[in-house]
Amino acid sequence: MSAASAAARTLAIVALAVCANAVADSPAPTAGARFAATSSIETAFTPGDRIDNLIIAAIAAAKREVLVNAYSFTQRSIARALIAARKRGVSVQVIADSQQAATLPQNVLGELAKGGVTVWLDANYQAAHNKVVIVDADAPNATTITGSYNFTFSAQWHNAENVVILRDNRDVARAYRDNWLRLKAKATPWPAAKAD
Repeated sequence: MSAASAAARTLAIVALAVCANAVADSPAPTAGARFAATSSIETAFTPGDRIDNLIIAAIAAAKREVLVNAYSFTQRSIARALIAARKRGVSVQVIADSQQAATLPQNVLGELAKGGVTVWLDANYQAAHNKVVIVDADAPNATTITGSYNFTFSAQWHNAENVVILRDNRDVARAYRDNWLRLKAKATPWPAAKAD
C-alpha cells in the first residue's frame, strides 16, 4: 500500500470516528423516532366500525388530561364527551385548523369553548391536518388515537376512514403530546366573542 493510500485510509477512519462521536453527542430526534411495541394496538375502519364510540370511550376513561388535534370537528357526540371530561375535572384542550373553523358553520368549537374546553386555532400551515387524541400521556395506561378519521358525521357514516389506537404506551403518547405542545406554542386562543 502506498503512503498516499495509507494516509487517505487513515483520514477516512478519523472522519468516520468524528462523525460517530458527533451523532452520539446529538440529542435524540423526535421525528421518525421509534418506540418499543409494548402496548395493545387496535385498528378500526369506517364504514363499519364505530370509531366515534372508541374515541368517546377513551375520553371517558381519562383521569388527568385529553389533548386533541382536529382538522374538521363537527361531531357533537365527541364534543359532548370532551365537555363531560372537562366537567369532571380533566384538563381538555383542542387545537383545530383555523381555516376549517372559519368555513364550517356546523363546527363544534364554540360549544367546546362554552363547555370549558380550551380551544386553540392553528393557522401556521396550509392545513393543520392532524387528527389525534392523546389521553393521560404520563400515565402507564396512556392512550394515543390517530389516523385519517376527522371528528365529523361524514367520517363516521359516509367516508372510508381509519384509526389506530395505541394503549399503554407512554413513550408514544408523550411524543404526540410534545408535538401537540409545539403546535400549541404557535396557535392562537379561540376568540372569546365566538364562544358566546
